[in-house]
Amino acid sequence: MIEIVEALTKRQQKDFLSLPNDLFLGNPSYVPPLWPDEKKIFRKDYLYYETCEAVYYNAYKDGKMVGRISGILQKAANEKMNQKRVRFTRFDCIEDFEVAKALFEKVEGWAKSKGMDTVCGPLGFSDLEREGLLVDGFDEPETFEEQYNPPYYVDFIERLGYVKEVDWVESRVYAAEPEMEKQMSDLSDFVMKRYNLRFGPAKSSRDFIKRYIDGFFEILDKSYEGIYGTVPFTEGMKQLMKDNFTLLVDLDNAAVILDENDRVIMIALCLPSIAKAMQRSGGRLTPRAIFEILKAKRHPEIIDFALIGVDPAWLNRGVTSCIAARLSKRLRNTPGLKYGETNLNLENNAPILHLWKRFKHETVKRRRAYVKTLA
Repeated sequence: MIEIVEALTKRQQKDFLSLPNDLFLGNPSYVPPLWPDEKKIFRKDYLYYETCEAVYYNAYKDGKMVGRISGILQKAANEKMNQKRVRFTRFDCIEDFEVAKALFEKVEGWAKSKGMDTVCGPLGFSDLEREGLLVDGFDEPETFEEQYNPPYYVDFIERLGYVKEVDWVESRVYAAEPEMEKQMSDLSDFVMKRYNLRFGPAKSSRDFIKRYIDGFFEILDKSYEGIYGTVPFTEGMKQLMKDNFTLLVDLDNAAVILDENDRVIMIALCLPSIAKAMQRSGGRLTPRAIFEILKAKRHPEIIDFALIGVDPAWLNRGVTSCIAARLSKRLRNTPGLKYGETNLNLENNAPILHLWKRFKHETVKRRRAYVKTLA
């Protein structure tokens, strides 16, 4: 017998949070989320509840925890897009279609009770969270920013009437060929001189964040405005990013380009991969995990491309070549650095996909957002 229960008690909430580790810990492709961050979703003052409502369901079969799902009513996104949608996220279950069906029916019923007419996902509260269902590349290692799922999730969700809305692709990026790198470097020098641009200086990572974080958010809001699933930054979201950046940002992996008035017009942020540290700790910040995170920051083997944004007014002036040239040199000249991971790029985001064509690269994963209109 399958029983669907809203996760309201401490025990039920622990069951909800623990299920992915119970199902996948030890799988080389699975990277746990950070446990302290995940626990925050059950706090009444969680930053996203300024603009969202959420519900969390557990599935039990013969008394054993076998599945979970969350529904999110992202009011800011609905207002922005003039939609009546609920997002599904944090869906996990054993290989049993009836469990998946029961969970999705519960979220769809909740959506209807809120006056919504559509369910879509996997999408979190914002695009700062993990999103997209893995549909290709199941044997590839995930990054910390991504979520793993086995192939049967795809079958279950499509059998339930969900269809593709958008896809993201993910690539592994290596340094450009020397000739291409020189072309990018020469073009970068030309663009910087022509428009009187410069890379923003900073004494330390903390100084970098203090100087440019406001410009970061301004560029992100502008450049990501029309991107699928994005919502405007709230003060809580900004503080979350500041806190996360303080630990992981290194000056070698972060850059801003300033115009002649010292206004930020482009940003690029890479983070050292902490996937292995999280796999070994199960997503918990143990002393060993913190040591491994700091080691990865000093001597990265892989870097994750976290954020790249450009003021739309500068899109066709060659400024991306400035970041590209700098990134290629970083990939080529850093001892022990193997490659970079792009994380999620929308398949129709031509500017960013064109950027990676300048590098040696290979597409390794594809993710999908699904949508279903409710009867």
